[in-house]
Amino acid sequence: MWEECVVGGQVELFVAYAGSGDLPWLLVIHGGPDWDHSYLREPLAKMIGTHRLLLPDLRGCGRSARGLPLVNYHPDAVVDDLLTILDSFDGATADVLGFSYGGLLAQRLAITAPLRIRRMIIASSSVLPVPADSYQNWPERALACAPEREVWASPSAPEAERTRAAAFAGARANIWRSEALPEYRRRVGAVRFSADWDRARRAGALPSARIDNPLRRLSETGIPTLLLHGRYDMAFPATLAEQTAGLLPNAEAVVLDNAGHMAHIDQPDR
Repeated sequence: MWEECVVGGQVELFVAYAGSGDLPWLLVIHGGPDWDHSYLREPLAKMIGTHRLLLPDLRGCGRSARGLPLVNYHPDAVVDDLLTILDSFDGATADVLGFSYGGLLAQRLAITAPLRIRRMIIASSSVLPVPADSYQNWPERALACAPEREVWASPSAPEAERTRAAAFAGARANIWRSEALPEYRRRVGAVRFSADWDRARRAGALPSARIDNPLRRLSETGIPTLLLHGRYDMAFPATLAEQTAGLLPNAEAVVLDNAGHMAHIDQPDR
């Protein structure tokens, strides 16, 4: 079902793809960013009957080029990479799904090349900045997030292994339903983690992926946008998705109950 290739451009980019015929492309941008695409393959594989799927590993991630100079880890460079991938697959236009950090990159892609995007899903991410006090009245979140924070505070483990350990430690912060925890851990176990983007961040070389004036600029693109969110997301508040839908004319929000940040694992059928 899945095929794999390497796309050459400014850097070598690993891409998993599936589907055939004249169906529309769905370009999927993973988060992390020091993860890879694999944790998003399901349940998106169920869309092969309606779309051709493109799931790349971002530069510095998974099986794409790693060990680049720190200045090469830049959101605009990723936008160039994504357009190169679309061109390589003759994708004049595509639907785009950006998950978590990938949702910020999707917005940057949208304002850079609006004519290349037919529709957009911003999943488990946000258009508006996250206020510092968003979670101050949610003590359960502090408890759930504490194990991952401890991992990041420890300098002992090798960098990529620390990324992996943080992902496992963040299970309760990413998954709302206890029944979904084994599936989350299975997927995390298959991810090829890196630490290139985190090295750039710690060195002060990584600019924010957020776009300026997002409501105005995304509205100007006219791209129909779905804000897809878990009600109990501990990384990006679900209330921001609902607030954005009321302010962005071309957007609607769907908030899934009994789902956290990894809503596609908590509620795959939805």
